[in-house]
Amino acid sequence: MYDNLNNYKVFYVVASLGNISHAADVLYISQPAISKSIRNLEKGLGVSLFSRTSKGVSLTEEGELLYSHVKVAFEKLTKGEDELKRFNELGMGQLRIGVSTSLCKHILLDYLQDFIKKYPHIKVTIDCHSTVNTMKLLMENKIDVGLICETVIPKGYTYHQLKDIHDTFVASKSYLKNLSLRENEDAMPENSPWLIAGNITQMLDSASDKNFNCLDYSEDIQLSSKEILEKSNLMLLEKNNITRTHIDNYLQEEGIFPNQILEINNMDLLIDFASIGMGVSSVVREFAQEAISTGQIVEIKLDKKIKKRTVGFVYPEIKSKSTALNKFISFCCS
Repeated sequence: MYDNLNNYKVFYVVASLGNISHAADVLYISQPAISKSIRNLEKGLGVSLFSRTSKGVSLTEEGELLYSHVKVAFEKLTKGEDELKRFNELGMGQLRIGVSTSLCKHILLDYLQDFIKKYPHIKVTIDCHSTVNTMKLLMENKIDVGLICETVIPKGYTYHQLKDIHDTFVASKSYLKNLSLRENEDAMPENSPWLIAGNITQMLDSASDKNFNCLDYSEDIQLSSKEILEKSNLMLLEKNNITRTHIDNYLQEEGIFPNQILEINNMDLLIDFASIGMGVSSVVREFAQEAISTGQIVEIKLDKKIKKRTVGFVYPEIKSKSTALNKFISFCCS
């Protein structure tokens, strides 16, 4: 069949026009060449496809049957060519991106906003998962590209760094003040105003007259960073998360052993919970910058800073990337 594709095209055009000379003009070949293609096709199929008339040629019964199928095939091919042309002209395509909710909100959205403006016809789908699961989806070819925190990249994949991120611990000033009062209660003099019986929240509210929120917390908190992290309600991302592993390694290296850990599955919730005084949260400084700058939370001054990390796009090294993926990588990483 594949050897006869050109013969089928000649047959299709002749049958559609009903005239060999007209078909020769359309196909830019000679009439003898057309007649030869028809004879070869008839010989291969073992049937007669055309009958000659005074006006040209007409299909035989067998020719009508074959034409009904060939017509559908060539119309589909023509439609496919038209769609492909439109696809290229409009920059259409599909792009599947894997990313965590935090990276999506704080990093990816900025890139997507400008990318979609430039390529409005590319269909973008977002699959929100942790870095670990994003890598798994990428290796299973269920996504085209992933935005991840720096990790071990398997052979056959490219990691393009976008920016540095910095992990830190944050809490509200009121929580730190409360924590310091609780842990230093035995050392307070008997006439300390903080030992007055009653609602501690009310007493903290009364302290607002002294502009407590504007103070450098280190002037009021008589605890080291190690004591704060060990004695507080420490809120961390769930285990099997790249960020959680990074923080666990830091705590272990610094000999810090928290008494109480609350696991949260979302970075933004960690920021929100710290803001309302639920405890101390491990967050990425760049993601919590607004809450820090407005004074809702403050950073814990660590004796040793946590090693910075990077965020970047990871994608297969294969040369035959989709047009949409090539455009996205070129747009974001150039």
